[in-house]
Amino acid sequence: MLSVKDLGIRFNGIPLFSSVSFLVRPKDRIGLTGKNGSGKTTLLNVLLGELSPDEGEVSSPADCTVACLAQHIRFSDTGQTVLDEVKKAFPEAMELEKNISRLNDELTKRSDYESEAYQSLSTKLADATERAGFLKTETIDAKIEKSLKGLGFDSTDLQRETAEFSGGWRMRIELAKLLLSSPDILMLDEPTNHLDIESIQWLEGFLTDYPGAVIIISHDRLFLDNVTKRTLELDKGKLYDYPASYTEYLKMREERIALQEASRKNQEKQVQETEEFIERFRYKATKARQVQSKIKQLEKTKLTEVDETDTSQIHFRFPPAPRSGSIVIETNKLGKRFDDHQVLQDINFTVERGEKIAFVGKNGEGKTTLAKILLGIIPASSGSVKPGHNLRIGYYAQNQDELLDEHKTVFETMEDEARGEVRKDLRNILGNFMFSGDDIDKKVSVLSGGEKSRLALARLLLEPHNLLVLDEPTNHLDIPSKDVLKEALKTYDGTLILVSHDRYFLDGLVNNVYEFRNESIRQHLGGIQTVMHRRKMESMRELETNTRDKQQKKKTEGMSDNKARYLERKAHDKVLRKLEKSIAGIEKRIHDIEKRMADLEEIMADPEKVNDSDYKEYDALQNEQEACMEKWEKEQEALDKAK
Repeated sequence: MLSVKDLGIRFNGIPLFSSVSFLVRPKDRIGLTGKNGSGKTTLLNVLLGELSPDEGEVSSPADCTVACLAQHIRFSDTGQTVLDEVKKAFPEAMELEKNISRLNDELTKRSDYESEAYQSLSTKLADATERAGFLKTETIDAKIEKSLKGLGFDSTDLQRETAEFSGGWRMRIELAKLLLSSPDILMLDEPTNHLDIESIQWLEGFLTDYPGAVIIISHDRLFLDNVTKRTLELDKGKLYDYPASYTEYLKMREERIALQEASRKNQEKQVQETEEFIERFRYKATKARQVQSKIKQLEKTKLTEVDETDTSQIHFRFPPAPRSGSIVIETNKLGKRFDDHQVLQDINFTVERGEKIAFVGKNGEGKTTLAKILLGIIPASSGSVKPGHNLRIGYYAQNQDELLDEHKTVFETMEDEARGEVRKDLRNILGNFMFSGDDIDKKVSVLSGGEKSRLALARLLLEPHNLLVLDEPTNHLDIPSKDVLKEALKTYDGTLILVSHDRYFLDGLVNNVYEFRNESIRQHLGGIQTVMHRRKMESMRELETNTRDKQQKKKTEGMSDNKARYLERKAHDKVLRKLEKSIAGIEKRIHDIEKRMADLEEIMADPEKVNDSDYKEYDALQNEQEACMEKWEKEQEALDKAK
């Protein structure tokens, strides 16, 4: 569907990446990964045709459509409602509606029923109506409403103007337009940054069933694992292709490098033995023939290259927390209203020393609002907040990158906040957050989102805190940096309040979750998995109720129980056949792989026959074999459950 061959990009003469080649196939689910600055977004821009490569080419069929949700979008206010804005995803259908309306108006004004002009208009109206029926234009509003609800909008939001919504909600509108336009290749750059957990789960389901190919850049590990089946890694200017989701790709990458290192070690040992043989028997006439053979063998030997990987990452620990009172913060009947909009009401909330708490829920339900009230940044409309004894608070705001002074350098940003002995250690702290050398003299204005996030986190180390309130601290961090932050927070001995939609980040970190919904909060003792399971069960009960209602409606419309059971059994049999066919195909492929690997093992046993391409093919087959085995297990488990 789309072919990338020997692609290369340079900035100011310095290569960002080179010799990048891969194919995008129909229904591919690709995760594009790599450290911040490795060229992921640049590669998407090349695939879109918005950036010309310095070398190589991108080719696709003329009718192949490609579209992308960019990480940053400039919005223009046109006075459109949300519904009308999303309808732009159906340009042909909208044009048909206008034409049908215009033709109907013209026909109602005419009385020359027998004229050719009238007949021509009637024919045009019939053609347009037939085309509208084919496109199912009457279902478009329902499709739009379903998608927008999945992304967190209410039915009442559809008639509101887009200008009334914040940037995060405007991004959701753009996402809905893109999903409904159904391009052949759908590219998403950090789509979960502005979504809450429920919307992310809806998007996962949508993308799983999406008919085209999907390419995703995301720092949400669980999202990648749930959606993608293939991972393209950009690392130090090279691209590596793995037939696996993110977590499996990490294992396969380790295995690939370990295999390369083992092969290299084995080759170096063979070279050393060959050199020793040549040196020992160089001047013995009886061994002359063998020595010459060994010299030729040595000349042909090409050592396996071990791929270099970028292992740089942040590393830090939070300073020991000063002891606070046993009750850190307490609220009593707390409420917050913005004009006529009630956000929180009668919130009774107690935080005890050492707790690690998460705030989760849909955007706009009051998570950030409550955090700011607890910190005294904004006042409550009613009720009270009582801070505990000896409280020393560290705060990371959701828009922390916007709060940094862009005119200061990285070092000045730290220096102006530092007090006492810690001032002597600023360079070391910045080094731990990957700011070294000339980096510390960069202006904040030129930093990327990830670099600004790292700088904001570094400032939290300038003094010890016994309460950390972090509002979406992972939004601009890459996955390795998020893992380091998670480990640092696990060992932090103070109290933590964390606002986040990153399920993998929260899992195993927090032990108390507060879900925000309908102006109140609901406590869930346990981790994020407990909340997700509970919500899933509630959704399933809701789905069962809706299904029963639909079945009842069908019965009243004349569908018999027997027919309903027949259709249900027919659908179930279709699922079984599909799973059995898939399993048979996987088993055949595993058999073919094992046969080819056995052939290669024979070749690799003979140093005179083996070459680099054999090792590479063996490595690729081994990776594919593991992926096939994992897929076979999942499909077999699904088949067992279905039976």
